[in-house]
Formats: sequence, C-alpha cells, structure tokens
Amino acid sequence: QVQLVESGGGLVQPGGSLKLSCAAAGIDFRRNPMAWYRQAPGKKREFVAIISSESHANHADAVKGRFTISRDITKNMVYLQMTSLKPEDTGVYYCNAPNFYAWGQGTQVTVSS
Repeated sequence: QVQLVESGGGLVQPGGSLKLSCAAAGIDFRRNPMAWYRQAPGKKREFVAIISSESHANHADAVKGRFTISRDITKNMVYLQMTSLKPEDTGVYYCNAPNFYAWGQGTQVTVSS
C-alpha cells in the first residue's frame, strides 16, 4: 500500500527558506519517479518538481534556481529545498507518486511578512 506523508511547511518571510519532506511507503525509488505539486488558494494544482528513478531532476520554470528536489533512497524520503521564497510561493504543497496516482495530505507553506 502506497502512503505519502509530507512535513516541513510553515510561515516564512519573503526571501527565506524552508525544506519540505515526504515520507514514502510502498514505493521503490529505484523504479519510480517522485514529484512535488502545489496549490495556491483559488488556483489549480500545479507541477513544481520531479525526480526520476535515475535521480534526474526537473523543476518548473517558476521555481527553477530557487527550489531543489532530492531524495534519499535509504530512507525512502523525498525533499524539496526552497530558497528565496516569494509570496506567490504560498500554497499547499503535495508529494506525488506519478506511477501510483498517489498523493499526500499536503503541507501548508505561507510566505508573508
């Protein structure tokens, strides 16, 4: 059974940093990609970043150069390091396992002064 649990969200000032974590159960990272999405209030959920089974990373243009997706195969953890945060980065961040159509419950990120 696939289970994804996000953590690490919170309130941060513009220009600050946060690191999100996703604990993944029931997924072999060596065979499957993992991704992060986000949903701002009143907007559709949007793609943020993905890391392939070969550990190749791809990031949305809106976060490129500021966010970094990574993973730890030994711990079955996926991370999203977020720097230079902007108010428009505010939203609920979701961990996603594309091959399993699985989502976590989300973690709230609020960027505000």
